[in-house]
Amino acid sequence: MTELAEKAVQMPLDIKAILELLPHRYPFIMLDRVLDFERGKSITGLKNVSMNEPFFQGHFPNEPVMPGVLMLEGMAQTGGVLAYLSDDNIAGKLFYFAGLDGVRFRRMVRPGDQIIYKLEMLRQKGKLTKMAGKAYVDGTLAVEAELMAAFS
Repeated sequence: MTELAEKAVQMPLDIKAILELLPHRYPFIMLDRVLDFERGKSITGLKNVSMNEPFFQGHFPNEPVMPGVLMLEGMAQTGGVLAYLSDDNIAGKLFYFAGLDGVRFRRMVRPGDQIIYKLEMLRQKGKLTKMAGKAYVDGTLAVEAELMAAFS
């Protein structure tokens, strides 16, 4: 297990540790904390949605709603942390969306909401990984999808 993976076992994983793993930076980091992690199996992450998010300026000025693609991005970043901490051979590599299946948006996400991302590893082989993800707000399903990513 890598040094970062050893640190990650101590939950919760804060933003500083997340930034050590992910290449994303403001304004595109969509994960604030990792609450739970099981190597090679699952991860639970948290995103606090604030009115200060830059996308709310245009989406939508009088009716702020978090863009669905950014909820998926947060899910992908959470899955990226799971993948990085589960496979020592991908440390330092970038990951890219390779596909999305079964995407369903179930609830709008607004400023003040807290998103809980729950992802389960379905398959990780070589440079490819596939996960099933769900995002909840106040215990209600907001979005679900199967995400595929490639590492390079």
